[in-house]
Amino acid sequence: MSEVIQLVPNKWVTEEKLMQITGLREGTIKRARKASWMQGRQYLHVSPEGEPKPTSECMYNLAEINVWIERQASNQPGAVARKKA
Repeated sequence: MSEVIQLVPNKWVTEEKLMQITGLREGTIKRARKASWMQGRQYLHVSPEGEPKPTSECMYNLAEINVWIERQASNQPGAVARKKA
């Protein structure tokens, strides 16, 4: 019998895990980081020394990025607003 191991992502994930979980591509993440996401909310620079620099690796807040994705639902091309009954 095979054993199943389920991994649950942390609040902050690496870019590689963010791509695996959300399906976002590297270029999309880079553009969103520059144009839409806030440092400290959707992403952080991290460093093993505890003093990150602008070129340090980024970690991403999965919950906040999911909120950002959900907010785009109402802005879809060709979306028709429904009237309330």
